[in-house]
Amino acid sequence: MKELTCDDVLEYQNLLKMAPLFILKRMARKKSNLVKKFEPKVKSYVDNLDSNHQEKLNILLNSNIDDLQALMDEAYKKSNNKQFKILADPKNKEFIHINLEELKKLVNF
Repeated sequence: MKELTCDDVLEYQNLLKMAPLFILKRMARKKSNLVKKFEPKVKSYVDNLDSNHQEKLNILLNSNIDDLQALMDEAYKKSNNKQFKILADPKNKEFIHINLEELKKLVNF
């Protein structure tokens, strides 16, 4: 299985920009389960992924959160997208864990 790269992460920065910075920051601080909150929309998105993106999602779901946060930090440095900076913050590790676990429940490929 291949590994995710910074370019893989950067591919989704437009999705992250859909979440206003102050909302993402607050949701991360509260450790909100965004996947659950937006389950129908997330499920629809996941169900329509092509095989290449399914593979990337599978890799993401099985990745170490510290490694993912390092990729987010690298993506922030390359793009200056502050949403990446929020996700790269070690204080938000549990937020990422909660949402990855919820996403795993929705994935069936």
